[in-house]
Amino acid sequence: MTRIVRTVAELREQVRAWKAAGEQVGLIPTMGALHDGHLSLVRLAQTRVKRTVASVFVNPKQFAPHEDFDAYPRGETRDAQLLESAGCDLLFAPSAAEMYPQGFSTTINLTGVSEPLEGAARPQFFGGVATVVTKLLIQAEPDIAVFGEKDYQQLQVIRRVTRDLDLPVEIVGAPTARAEDGLALSSRNAYLSTEERAAAVALPDAMKAAIAAVQAGERVETAEAAGKAALEAAGFRQVDYFDFRDADDLSRLGPDALPSGAKPRLLAAAWLGKTRLIDNMGA
Repeated sequence: MTRIVRTVAELREQVRAWKAAGEQVGLIPTMGALHDGHLSLVRLAQTRVKRTVASVFVNPKQFAPHEDFDAYPRGETRDAQLLESAGCDLLFAPSAAEMYPQGFSTTINLTGVSEPLEGAARPQFFGGVATVVTKLLIQAEPDIAVFGEKDYQQLQVIRRVTRDLDLPVEIVGAPTARAEDGLALSSRNAYLSTEERAAAVALPDAMKAAIAAVQAGERVETAEAAGKAALEAAGFRQVDYFDFRDADDLSRLGPDALPSGAKPRLLAAAWLGKTRLIDNMGA
């Protein structure tokens, strides 16, 4: 049975009891509305450590006022049932007041890897992510923390914060979980209408085509332009970015052919109706 705790004190008491028994602990931070992509993170953690903790917290600090904080899908009962089915040991489900008590005034900001792409499109986002994830890592004191590569820039931001602040935890990236047609699993997919869901597969398809093109020697900017055009033709109303970037520091690649020895990653974000989909693939 997956136990639910709501305070930092309860969380630490349980984690420290496990560690006193010689058991390592893995943390899987989430915003809830769980799907098989989240459960794959739990399963990966279970291959590395004895005990797993999943947190469910819709973090208000990473949403701008015009974004979907109030509408973001929530369902703790279902989330707890899914975590139990996956064999997760503990669910940490704090309130906003527990995470950000009255008078809270600290924010973690960083430069470099956080600035392009999502950082440009959503300037408040990574400060909120870095702050809440740092708090969770300090609160849970895990040996490892598992994050999906689906949010690749976020993963790189968390790796940078962990390194820079000497946090004693290993950050583990997990491969993106996908539906049979290739669409990356995401809680926000629930926003898509039937027609939009059918059109959404154009995103991974356009990315695969762009990767094949640059691997065949096509200029990066040509492949990027073709990818954006394919999305617009499929009904996407806006493409925030469709960029080849260095896999480590997310610096821009192109406009010419990929240089020899490059470690490219294609990252994309685009709007289908009212839903913003993001994805990335290694090239």
